[in-house]
Amino acid sequence: MPRMLRRAAVLGATAHVASQRGQARGEAEADQQYAAEAPPPPPVQDEAPAAAPAQDPYGDLMKLKELLDAGALTQEEFDAQKQKILA
Repeated sequence: MPRMLRRAAVLGATAHVASQRGQARGEAEADQQYAAEAPPPPPVQDEAPAAAPAQDPYGDLMKLKELLDAGALTQEEFDAQKQKILA
């Protein structure tokens, strides 16, 4: 009878260890599958350079007109800048 109890104890311990390893392996596979299915993070975008020209010609012309009216620009400077914007 003691021999049967020992066998049952060994069998139970072996089953427990196998169960724990199987659970760990299953969790690892689930993590890998989730990582493979997860969309990649969006790329980090650098800020636009400050020297980049604005794409609002109307707004730029209005600013130039205000500078002309304030006397900060001469008519020649205004005309030259206007041609650059409209080109």
